[in-house]
Amino acid sequence: MDAMTSMDAIGVLAAMTAVARRTALVLGASGGIGGAVARALRDAGWTVRALKRGLAGESEHRDGLQWLRGDALVAEDVQRAAQGCSVIVHAVNPPGYRRWSELVLPMLENTIAAAKARGATIVLPGTVYNFGPDAMPHPAEDSPQRPVTRKGAIRAEMERRLQAGAGRGDFRAVVLRAGDYFGPGAANSWFSQGLVTPGQPVAKIQQIGTDGVGHQWAYLPDVATAMVSLIERCGTLPAFARFHFAGHWDADGRQMVEAIRRVVQQRTGVQARLTRFPWWAVRLAQPVVPLFRELAEMRYLWRQPLRLGESRLAAELADVGGVPHTPLDVAVERSLVALGCLPGTSTLNRSSAAAAARSAHPA
Repeated sequence: MDAMTSMDAIGVLAAMTAVARRTALVLGASGGIGGAVARALRDAGWTVRALKRGLAGESEHRDGLQWLRGDALVAEDVQRAAQGCSVIVHAVNPPGYRRWSELVLPMLENTIAAAKARGATIVLPGTVYNFGPDAMPHPAEDSPQRPVTRKGAIRAEMERRLQAGAGRGDFRAVVLRAGDYFGPGAANSWFSQGLVTPGQPVAKIQQIGTDGVGHQWAYLPDVATAMVSLIERCGTLPAFARFHFAGHWDADGRQMVEAIRRVVQQRTGVQARLTRFPWWAVRLAQPVVPLFRELAEMRYLWRQPLRLGESRLAAELADVGGVPHTPLDVAVERSLVALGCLPGTSTLNRSSAAAAARSAHPA
């Protein structure tokens, strides 16, 4: 009987350890990339926790995720949510591009503290803001980071802190950089806030960039799938690992708008007209609208090509079929349906999409 009890205890402990190895905390699961990664982890069989302010109770189960009431800016909330987690996905950002200099690094420090306490792996969705003109047009994963913007400097500091902590053995860290996100759930994106208007049929498409200047786009479900593949092998990666995700390269700055136009015409028969994004309005309003100041600061990425290569990621994921890549027209169609711009099953109904457009559209 004692032997059986001992064996039972060992079995329970082993089961608990196995669950912990496949339990992840996603900070920012209400947002675009955080939500996409949370769903991809769930679909891959992980137990996924998500931190959210304003829940009526301490926790609730919804969409296969365990939502916990808390704030990424409160260290105790992050520590509590991270208990029993082997992975923390740090995908949280200040809403509406506001107060980056005040909020971004404190939130990351809370994640770092929680990961250090548990020996967990931190996964960061990275950006191209880190790179300055000296790294263009083809920065490598380990290219020097000499950003020319405030947001870029903060992003570079985030990676520096992760690399330093991983180097000390405090935790492991994985960074996956990508271009501009688009896709279902990417409500705050150049696709949904610049090219089209959420909740409205596509009658016009605004071209944001300059003719002849390439631009990189990343379809959210593909990025999330790649990120989960990295998470599932994080134990075999270097303590600090950086990868680039190529996504869709718009070589002349017109391929994305032409894809939208093509998909809309095929689905509705309407030939949307092309217009220019009103950068002049952003420039005039930036002294009084914080969001517009942030948009103006990022304009250099629409004036100069910056293309991430993914040879390192492709080599790492070769044994699982390579890097996920949804064809452009398919990705565009699914994105437009999700935004309520095309008929079909949508993650945003027309009224909620229109409300989002009124509150967040930059022009």
